[in-house]
Formats: sequence, C-alpha cells, structure tokens
Amino acid sequence: MNRRSFIRTAAALSLAAPAGRLAAAVDTDVDPTEQSIASLQRALAAGVVSSEALVAAYLARIARFDQHGAGYRSVLTLNPQASAAARTLDAERHANRLRGPLHGIPIILKDNIESADPMATTAGSLALARSMRPTDAPLVARLRAAGAIVLGKANLSEWANFRSTRSCSGWSGLGGQTRNAYAPDRNPSGSSAGSAVAAAASFCAAAIGSETNGSILSPASLNGLVGLKPTKGLVNAAGVVPISPRQDTAGPMCRTAADAALVASVIAERPLGFGAHGSDLEAFRLRGVKIGALPVPKSAHPRTARWYAEARTALEHEGAVIVDLKEPAVFDEGGDAELEALLFEFKAAINAYLAALDPAQVECRTLADLIAFNRTHADQELIVFGQELFEMAETHGPLTDPAYQKALATLQRTADTEGLATLLGQQGVEILMAPSNGPAERLDEVWGDRHDTGFAQIASAAAIAGYPSLAMPAGALTGLPVGITLVGNRNQDGLLLQVARAYERATQARLAPRLVI
Repeated sequence: MNRRSFIRTAAALSLAAPAGRLAAAVDTDVDPTEQSIASLQRALAAGVVSSEALVAAYLARIARFDQHGAGYRSVLTLNPQASAAARTLDAERHANRLRGPLHGIPIILKDNIESADPMATTAGSLALARSMRPTDAPLVARLRAAGAIVLGKANLSEWANFRSTRSCSGWSGLGGQTRNAYAPDRNPSGSSAGSAVAAAASFCAAAIGSETNGSILSPASLNGLVGLKPTKGLVNAAGVVPISPRQDTAGPMCRTAADAALVASVIAERPLGFGAHGSDLEAFRLRGVKIGALPVPKSAHPRTARWYAEARTALEHEGAVIVDLKEPAVFDEGGDAELEALLFEFKAAINAYLAALDPAQVECRTLADLIAFNRTHADQELIVFGQELFEMAETHGPLTDPAYQKALATLQRTADTEGLATLLGQQGVEILMAPSNGPAERLDEVWGDRHDTGFAQIASAAAIAGYPSLAMPAGALTGLPVGITLVGNRNQDGLLLQVARAYERATQARLAPRLVI
C-alpha cells in the first residue's frame, strides 16, 4: 500500500470501524513517511495497520537509509523488545484497553535518556557503552504509560556537546557522524542531532531530545522540525545524563506542532498552560496576540531578512499584532558567565552521576576518570575533536565557590530580569519571535561547528533562565530548512504551541526531506 492509499484508506475506515477493534487483515506493507501521530492513530483504530507493522515499517526505513546508503547515522541503538511491545499493545487495543494518546506509537529517545529496555544509556561515549539502567527516566515512564513504544535511541553530539570547544555536531565515539536529513554533507546541529534527523526522516513517529542551551531548537531548525524546549521543571529531567541540573531539560522533536503538543502533554508533569486566548489547539486563533519581533542577527544568512518578513506577514494575516523590539545589549554580557557556571555544574553533576552507576558496567567514577579514559582510547574518542571542556571543568571547585555564585548572579540579570523579563514586559507582548539558525553549513571535522550562524539570543536566554522556547519551520533556502524561534513566559508552553500550530496551519511551511541512498 503506498502512502496516498494509506492516508485515504485510514481516513475512510477511521469513520467506519469500531474504536479499538483491530481488523483481521492488517496491511504489513506500510509507508509511514510524514505521517502524523493523529493519522497513525486513526489507522490503528481502523485496523488498517497494527503497531507491530508500524515498528517493522520504521525499522525498514532505518535499515535502508540510516544504516546503509548515505548512512545518516541518526539511530545509535535499536530496541530488541520493540516488536514484542508492539504485539502487546496490539492485543490491548484489540481488547479495547488503550493506555493513552500514544498507544502503539513508536518513539525514539536521545541516547542520554535512561530507559529500562535492553539498551545502554551512553551519551555517545565508549565509557558508558555498557551502562544499562534498571528503570525508566520519569519522562520515559510517562511515555510508556501513555502507550508509546521505545523504538530505539538516537545518536547525539557526544556528552551532549559538552566535551570540546571545537566539536562537530552530531559526532560521537559510539555512533560516528550523524548527517543532516536534507543533505548528508550538511551539519545536523546538536546536540540532539540524531533525534532531529530521525524525526525529520520518518524513522519514528516522534523523537525526544534534550537541551542545556540550543540542543533541541538548533537541530530542529536545521532539520525542518518543531522542537519544544519546555519551561524548566515542566518535564522531569531525572534520568538524563547531566550537564547542568539547573538548565537541562528534555522535550519533543516532531514534524508538526500538533504532534509536539501531544507528546509534550504526555511527558509534562503538569498542564502545559494554554493561554487566555483559548484552550483548544485547533480552535485557537492568533487574533489579538501580541508578538514581539526581534531584529535579524548580523551573522544571519543574507536572505534571512526576506523569509523572516514573510513569516511576520503570515502571522499578521492571521491576526497577530507584531511589535518591533530591540535586542537588549545585556544579552552580550552573559556568555562568559554561562560557560563558567556550566563548568562548575558539569563537574559536580557528572561526578555524582558516574558514582551512582554500576561499577561492573562503568569503570569511570569521576570526570578525571573520563578524561583519562579518552586519552587511553584516543584512537576512537579523540579522532575528531578534543576534550577541552572536560579539562576546564576538572579545574573547577565545588558549587560553594564564590566564582560560581557570581556567575549565577550575572546570568539571572542578563538572561532574565534585564533580558527576557524586560522584553516580555513591553507593550503587552506575550510571545517573542526571532529567526532561527540556518541554513545548515557543511560538515567540517577539521574546524568543527561555526558559531556565527544566527542562533537567536532569545533562545539562549530562555535556556539559561528556564523560559519555554520553540523552533519551527518557516521555509527553505536552496532546499535547506530555515525557521523561526518563539519564546514565551514561564509555564506558557501551551501558548507557544498554539501560536506555532496557527502559523503552521496558515503557511504549511515545512518541506519534507528527500532522503538519498
């Protein structure tokens, strides 16, 4: 059955078939490419397809495109229990016992998120290659309770891109180089590179990434996705290999805003906080919503101004009120303070994390051990870039150090009180808007990533201060995705998703990738 037939048949049968009743004859030759979670659920409910067949279809795509041919290398490990889990969920559906809105839906996790499946949680490092975790991270437990199938774990920038000052995003010692879904010679960005590429390439229905600063939004933008970095604390970050417990969070990376909202609602510890303009995602309209537009960064691509203007026009056409804002100069004062804080936090957090692992599986018990391990295994771990950040962090003291406290105070002022709080306090502005980074540059394992590709400073400030942020597609330049970044007040994740969905309905701006073999 081809994709068009799949959509047409699913739509027809979803109206005719009893909910939860699986048809006797299930199509095992399914193309899940670009299918939304809602369309997959309609097909599952109608009996057009089974969850087991969906798992098989995604595995076939991964084998064809990810593991062979161009080798996108987005998936690091496949769950050997995925098909069995799918069969169990199919049986439950047949018995009309649905667990939740993700019943039977295959999801991929970034491989720094713990799960109880027989897959190690590695952060991409050889040092954690045998680190099997006995329990699900809380967010994974919520996914599983809602019926999701953990299909596998995604490659990532090793140690979530906190190892070197000149890293190449998407590279890990265990997984090699992840490649952009739209052009294999292009940078996928990171650190949630594999999650982004897997979702963009339809290797799963949706993926989970994690972010300390930019690691969801940046790869989402460069791979044509909606990526939500939730309000800090909305999603429980326990069970995520840490950089900074103060900033780390996890969030959905999906092909549509509707899918991102659904997944976010499952993994969130409390309601998403839909705004006063309406509580229903589809009924919401932009009429009267004040959006503060930040200027195009000087480092952005020369054509950014044109598509950014088109995005603004589309939002205004839907009824939004656009307010031009200036980027506060204080944003430029926080960069050194953030690095200083992260170096302190990483040393403390990773030492605690390693100490709690099974010593029979993980020999490294401290950051100093990791540094020594990488030197010993330099032919596998240090062949692309070094470990300068590891070494810098090791020189730092405890979190009681006055230098750490000074850095925190600077971040509070620059990112929050004189930064985002001030911007969101102007003229009734509810949402901030800026161009996302992109289009993707070419992979460069010699120089590593460029750091001047126009990543929105409001997104960085949101990561530091714990505000919710979102990247979404706004079109493409020469076939490479570009997007916009939205930032809202704390606990207004729902409003961000509503605005994103309204823009998505109006523009249909996402361009599907054409994978190469």
